[in-house]
Amino acid sequence: MIKFMARAFFAPVARLVFRPRILGKSNVPRSGAVLMASNHLSFIDSVVVTLVAPRSISFLAKSEYFTGTGLKGWLSRSFFSGIGAIPVERGAGHAAQEALDSGLKVLQDGGAFAIYPEGTRSRDGRLYRGRTGVAWLALTAGSVVIPVALTGTENLQPPGAKWVRLAQVTVEFGPPMDLAAHGPATSGRARRTATDDVMEGIQRMSGQEFAHEYNEPPPANVAERVRRVFRRRGRH
Repeated sequence: MIKFMARAFFAPVARLVFRPRILGKSNVPRSGAVLMASNHLSFIDSVVVTLVAPRSISFLAKSEYFTGTGLKGWLSRSFFSGIGAIPVERGAGHAAQEALDSGLKVLQDGGAFAIYPEGTRSRDGRLYRGRTGVAWLALTAGSVVIPVALTGTENLQPPGAKWVRLAQVTVEFGPPMDLAAHGPATSGRARRTATDDVMEGIQRMSGQEFAHEYNEPPPANVAERVRRVFRRRGRH
C-alpha cells in the first residue's frame, strides 16, 4: 500500500520534472517475476525507472539512505522505502552476495527487481561489460529479463550534482528475454553468455559504445584527491 501511494504521488511529479519519453511499456509483464537490467548513467536512474515503469519495482540502495536522523533522515527513509528501495551495504564478496540474495527473494515472491549489470555508473558514457550476477538472478529465479535503456539521465543529474536539473530523458523497455537456453545458473559459461546477450540487448536500444571491459570505480583516495583539486581550482 505504501509503495502504491508513493508511486501515485511521485509518478506525476516525475513526469513533469523528467519529461520522460517512454518506449516499450507493453513489453513489461504486469505480473510474475521480472528482472529489469538497465544501463547506468546517473544516481537518479533507479528513481526514473521505478516511477515510469508500468508496475512496482524494487531496487537496491545504499543503507545510508535509511539510517539518517531527524527530519532529513525521516524524509530520505520514507522516500526510498516508498518507491521500493531495499537497503544494502556496499562492498564485494559477502556484501555483494547478500545484495543478490535480496533481489532473488523479490523475484521468488513474484515481484519485479531492477539491477545494473555494469555494477556502477558509467563515467564516460560507454556501456561496460556486464557482471554475471544478472544472469545468476534470472536463471536461479526462472524469471524473464527486460533490458532497459536510459538516455539523458546523465543530464538530469550529472555526476557530483546534488540537485536534479530540468532535462528530457528516454526510458526504453525491450522485449522479454528468456535466458534458460544458456544453461543452469551453476554454469559459469552459461552465466557469461547470458549476461553478454543482455548487454547486447541494452546496447541495441541505447546506442552506446561498448567498452569491452569492466567498469571499475576509482580508488577512494584517488577520487578524494581529484575532488580536492577541483575545490582548490574553484577558489581561484
